[in-house]
Amino acid sequence: MHYDVVIVGAGPSGLAAAIRLKQLSPDIRVCILEKGSEVGAHVMSGAVIEPRALNELLPDWKEKGAPLSTPVTEDRFLLLTAKKSFRLPTPPQMHNHGNYIASLGDLCRWLGQQADSLGVEIFPGFPAASVLIEEGRVVGVKTGEFGRARDGHEKPSYQPGMDIRGTYTLFAEGCRGSLSQQLMKEFGLREGVSPQTYGIGIKEIWEVDPARLKPGLVVHSVGWPMDMGTYGGSFLYHLNNGQVYVGFITGLDYANPYLDPYQEFQRFKTHPAIRPVFENARRISYGARAVNEGGLQSIPKLVFPGGALIGCSAGFLNVPKIKGSHTAMKTGMLAAEAIAASWQSKPALLSSYPESIAKSWVHEELYAARNIRPGFHWGLIPGLLYAAFDTYILKGRAPWTLRHKPDHTCLKQKTQCLPPAYPKPDGKLTFDRMSSVFLSSTNHEEDQPVHLKLADPTVPTRINLPEYAGPEARFCPAGVYEFVGDGAEKRLQINAQNCVHCKTCDIKDPTQNITWVTPEGGGGPNYSGM
Repeated sequence: MHYDVVIVGAGPSGLAAAIRLKQLSPDIRVCILEKGSEVGAHVMSGAVIEPRALNELLPDWKEKGAPLSTPVTEDRFLLLTAKKSFRLPTPPQMHNHGNYIASLGDLCRWLGQQADSLGVEIFPGFPAASVLIEEGRVVGVKTGEFGRARDGHEKPSYQPGMDIRGTYTLFAEGCRGSLSQQLMKEFGLREGVSPQTYGIGIKEIWEVDPARLKPGLVVHSVGWPMDMGTYGGSFLYHLNNGQVYVGFITGLDYANPYLDPYQEFQRFKTHPAIRPVFENARRISYGARAVNEGGLQSIPKLVFPGGALIGCSAGFLNVPKIKGSHTAMKTGMLAAEAIAASWQSKPALLSSYPESIAKSWVHEELYAARNIRPGFHWGLIPGLLYAAFDTYILKGRAPWTLRHKPDHTCLKQKTQCLPPAYPKPDGKLTFDRMSSVFLSSTNHEEDQPVHLKLADPTVPTRINLPEYAGPEARFCPAGVYEFVGDGAEKRLQINAQNCVHCKTCDIKDPTQNITWVTPEGGGGPNYSGM
């Protein structure tokens, strides 16, 4: 199948790009491939939505019924200790006047409807499994196979992948996209830039007692349960539909191999300042997703022959704002504008796309914020002090740019660290992994090839277990990795059917032995309201 433009991923950037293309050139044939069972099924974010890009893309979004119905009414920023909370001045980047608490998945479903009405062809359940490259140019993607058994043989239902070809291909896979990682290596897109760094965000949705609900309230915290040297923080967002979004982000540059991001989140909810929100409440949904934290200095080269990276595939999250949907949408729009402008001279390199990024408010935002996250490599208190200095004194115009190092290099040996004390799940406020994964509606065909590939199957028990106490069993928020057996007979069991596609294993594995690839189409979580 051939299209003028192929877009990989129906998230905010991919949908915004498709809509903008059709607005500018209605005759351009555009298709979107989405690995989730439907648009929005794999989309998860906090989320407080800044509507700046949406205002530019669809100025009449309110009249069209966009699902943004809870305006932010109040911001709070807390420093937590084990027993107390202290309210701090809210940093200017975290002021949310004019923003909306919303489900990013629902917003993407709505954007999908707008794209469909303009003639965009959207194919959910069709993951792009590999990149088609001919004579040094990307010419499209191949979709994944269906009906191959775990041992590799073709079942009666087998269907081979299809070549989906395009004059241009935009990669909008989100954070740590598997094909985007391949393209960075193939075309040297990361040369000369700082390594990308990440966090793992874990989120739950609760139905709460109306007496404890404050629609429009946005609460963020730093400090406990993280130690003073580990980056992390929480969010607590009150909606007007009786629900509260609660979550915790742990920086994946953490050093203690015994640290468990899932358990840190569960422990966070037990804090005296947080627990009362969940009295007489009911948990209804769970999810997890890696987020980019590298900032401007970690954004790779954006274009290559035949296409470009957009949105979180490239890493456009504004870390101090804790927002990336608005920047993702804007980058998709700018890529679409570059394609429309070069359409008569195709197949040109989309050089005007990075040039327009450099002149846009996206670059302005990320440049001012670029040193905030790396300042926390020095610890919580030095990080807060530097953030205040950079924001209020330097106003984001420091004559230096701080660098990162890869997250997987940050783990210490197990002999250098002590395990944190985590509470046993009580089934009311804190929960085990499997009951949480159940709420994500995750499903994979069990008799299919494992989509979590080990370069060397001996590494988990030969290196990771003796040196790092088997961190795979803890950094995964879905119980995918499990060491079974005793003594010398221990082995790593991969429960791939549990995978919520967060990509943490691909990022944090200290030996970089795990590679995440797309499973059979439609597999993974089926988020509702996330």
